[in-house]
Amino acid sequence: MGKKDAEEEEVKAATPWHAMELSAVYKELGKDDGLPKSGLTTAEAEDRLAQYGENKLSEKRKVTLLERIWKQVANVLVGILVFVAVVSAIRAATATDGDTILTNWIQVGLILFVITVNTAIGIIQEGSAEKAAEALKNMLSSDAIVIRDGKETKVPANLLVPGDVVMLGLGDRVPADLRMATVGQLATAEAALTGESVPIDKQTSAIEVEGDPMATPLGDRKNMCFSATLVAQGSGIGIIIATGDETEIGTINKLVSQVEEQKTNVLEQIDTVSTWLAVFICITAVATFFTAWKLSGQDPIEALSTSLVCAVAMIPEGLEAIVTMTYAWAVSNMAKNNAIIRALPAVETLGSVTVICSDKTGTLTQNIMSVVALVTAGKRYRNNVNASDRTPTNFVRDETYMAERAAHAKFKRARAVIAGGPSQAGQTGKRGNTFPFGVTQGFGATEHGAGTGNPTDDPDYANAPADAPAGGESPSATELRQALCGGVLCSKCVLGEGGSRQGEIGNPTELSILRASYFGDVNVAEMKAAAPIIAEVPFSSEYKFMATVHEPSLENDGADNMDALVVHVKGAPDRMVAMCKYQAKEGKLDKASEEPIRREFWIEQIAVLSSHGLRVLALCRGKVPKGSVTEGQQLGADFVREKGEWLTLVGLCAIMDPPRPECVQAVSEAKCAGVRICMITGDHRDTALAIGGQLGLTDEEHSEAITGPELDAMSDEELKVATKKYNVFARASPQNKIRIVKALQDQGDICGMTGDGVNDAPALKAANMGVAMGKEGTDVAREASDMILADDNFATIITAVREGRVVWDDLRKVLLVNTPINNAQGMSVLFGMLCGLKDTPLSSIQVLYCNLICAVTLGFVTAVEPAEDGIMNLPPRRLGKRLIGRFLFLRIVLGTVTLVATTVGSVFILKDFKNPDGSEEYELPRQRAQALNTLSFGAMSITLSARFAYNSSLHPRILTGNPICWWSIGIMAALQVFITYTPGLNMTIFSMEGMDGIQWAIVVGFMVLVLFVMEAEKSLRRYLASLGEDTDDREYGYFDEAPGEPEERELPAEVQNFGHDELRK
Repeated sequence: MGKKDAEEEEVKAATPWHAMELSAVYKELGKDDGLPKSGLTTAEAEDRLAQYGENKLSEKRKVTLLERIWKQVANVLVGILVFVAVVSAIRAATATDGDTILTNWIQVGLILFVITVNTAIGIIQEGSAEKAAEALKNMLSSDAIVIRDGKETKVPANLLVPGDVVMLGLGDRVPADLRMATVGQLATAEAALTGESVPIDKQTSAIEVEGDPMATPLGDRKNMCFSATLVAQGSGIGIIIATGDETEIGTINKLVSQVEEQKTNVLEQIDTVSTWLAVFICITAVATFFTAWKLSGQDPIEALSTSLVCAVAMIPEGLEAIVTMTYAWAVSNMAKNNAIIRALPAVETLGSVTVICSDKTGTLTQNIMSVVALVTAGKRYRNNVNASDRTPTNFVRDETYMAERAAHAKFKRARAVIAGGPSQAGQTGKRGNTFPFGVTQGFGATEHGAGTGNPTDDPDYANAPADAPAGGESPSATELRQALCGGVLCSKCVLGEGGSRQGEIGNPTELSILRASYFGDVNVAEMKAAAPIIAEVPFSSEYKFMATVHEPSLENDGADNMDALVVHVKGAPDRMVAMCKYQAKEGKLDKASEEPIRREFWIEQIAVLSSHGLRVLALCRGKVPKGSVTEGQQLGADFVREKGEWLTLVGLCAIMDPPRPECVQAVSEAKCAGVRICMITGDHRDTALAIGGQLGLTDEEHSEAITGPELDAMSDEELKVATKKYNVFARASPQNKIRIVKALQDQGDICGMTGDGVNDAPALKAANMGVAMGKEGTDVAREASDMILADDNFATIITAVREGRVVWDDLRKVLLVNTPINNAQGMSVLFGMLCGLKDTPLSSIQVLYCNLICAVTLGFVTAVEPAEDGIMNLPPRRLGKRLIGRFLFLRIVLGTVTLVATTVGSVFILKDFKNPDGSEEYELPRQRAQALNTLSFGAMSITLSARFAYNSSLHPRILTGNPICWWSIGIMAALQVFITYTPGLNMTIFSMEGMDGIQWAIVVGFMVLVLFVMEAEKSLRRYLASLGEDTDDREYGYFDEAPGEPEERELPAEVQNFGHDELRK
């Protein structure tokens, strides 16, 4: 509910609406048993609206543009640049020399340009506003039908209040959290909120629970309807018990808005590098000032200007831009592979994750209920659910396919296996004995008779023809049509266009049979037209079956069944077996194939399929005399039940939401990369285990599943143990998901979370890396995530993991290129004077040019360098690793020293030559041209060497793999020639003149020398690596922070009550 007084802000015990009888619900809301008929009065509604506020979600405070700009510029390096710009502006304003004025104003302009460009890039790439609250609001209903003053009336959904009586119909979006008072075959689609893959049948009676009623998962609160879910079938009347922020989706809204966003490791590393560079820059600038003042004899103002030139030279103003470019390139590559990044640093984070917690429905699975197996008396078929061709050969006989119970159910009674599976027929809260016949106990004797329960020992299999193949054959089109016609005709569902989900109408479980028939080359529309429904027994969760009566059809029913009306019955298999007298051998409908039913066999088959987490529907048929049922006659359940044992069991359809085929390979690749995959789902334990087994998530170390209620009973310490022991988490609530994420993070894991539903949004936000589905996912999940999979393909995550690792490697290469170049610019100024040069070897404009253009251009080469071989065979980067490790630090030092030595050395060598015009030595403009070109072409050598971390660059491989390298070097060389020889530009702006052949020989010689020095270091590292040394900084070193005990992470207050229905008064 919306607004609350200050004294009402304290967290109070949540009201267990689902565990209360309706009379208690009315009393809690301040009304009597007449509430469903009379509703609230207009006056009461107005009073409650004033008390609780409107039925809308609170909005998150939005960040202003000024705050975004400040976030980009509030760092030490930008502060130094601003200081230099201010000093340059003062010098320009106070100088009298025209050249000095022009040079300083150009310097101010370049500095402001650099700051502006970097700020704009940061805002555009990282400053997109969060839209989660808006996405949630779009999911809410706009109007609702309520009973007020004893009459039905339509009111805006935002004016609904607790106590309002809401009427629901097919297709309605639930406007608030409701406690159902009456239901008429009501079922709601809650996959986005609870993770259930099929609509949930609703009831009105209180849920019987043991222990804390608030521990009941949302999916099991079957007398509740939740805000923003959709009515999939039936109708009902519910009482509003929570509105606005107090609904389950409102709690998610608060979590999405309030869970703290975490800074990625790379951003922290860049901040650390920038801080150390700022300290180093200040020290060097001070040293330069005193050197210029005391040693070179410059006056204090001129010495200050020189030191500022040094500072400008060393400030890596291009570093943030190139880091952004590195991310942007990775984002572009990933977008081509259907991975859309919402925040650039997320690429690096995903590359370092150690655990990915994935939702099941729609993420690891296809979110399409599909018939995976058809079991008849004598044959077992496996269905290719991924087939796109329409042919009966999609069904292939396979007597080994799910023919034995799953390991966890081998020694349980069949009754227990079925009752605990997704097709259980017991009433909610009670599990009565629904088996008045022999029930197998494991593979041993039955409770009421003999029998092994092993399908291969059953006479139906033993008496099969000797030449019957054990597998590989497919049914004929006629056999398949007759076996599945009960599932097609006993349904009012409408299949989507071309067998797809587009335009489909009806229950997903029923639609799965229509889809299997369609792709088995059955003309579903023609079949329905040939045998329209005369009368029906509508489905009810009370008796768990549906029945329809049809005129016989030769193609559907065969020549032996044309003398009577045909009754198709489809329902819970344990209920159906009890009403069957016969079974159709191999699913055939002729009289010769009709034989007495073997109940032990069928019950064991139901147990086998249920143990694998499959939903099982039994297809049965019977006959009644023509004329005994009239068209449109309303039939009750007794039409089927009162006849006793009279039906023929045709077969069992085993239905599941199958894994995406590419996910199996993706999980395997993730394991090779050292990334653990956990599945968190709201589905049943057996279903979750079955999917987990098919995906390869279960193994000897992680062989079992654990449920949400079991996690609720655990302390935080016990939960940490559980998160390491289990890979499969079933019946999990949204609160469970976020606690699992927290427990993993508290143990030092970098945690990724994938999901597609509203229920996933808080955990997506809390995880180090949130990944949402783009096609089937909700707007809420997408807006709470860091990355969106446009193709909903879990395998795309592996591409993201690879790109994340490439980004880390490339950022290290970027630092190896940019840092020595920037350092060499400043250190060349300092060491040039220390070695006796009267004037600085580089002017301030040359320095800014080299920083902004040279460094960024060459740095981009390594920013887009493709992955080196074997990157996905390495474990994730260890927690606490620094971008700059000991060996990278030594390479940076080596590159800096080499560039400084060659840059300053080239000037001294040039001074030993006579000027072509006859003067004693080359003048200052020629010296600065020499220094700039030696530094720039030496930087090219640093870049060429940095492309490969270990392999030699003195190899033909340097010519391939990265075309941008040669474009960058070509552009860089052309720019150097252009600014060196263009009249006016060279002298007026860059303070240099054109070079002669001797100078270019010096440049080429030192360029080769720099490349050979860097390659020699690489050869030494390869030798050390062959001796077992860690030369790639993977182990903890001097620069790293080896993690101790992980810091405890406090959950927000809202999380403590997440999943609880509350009414604060």
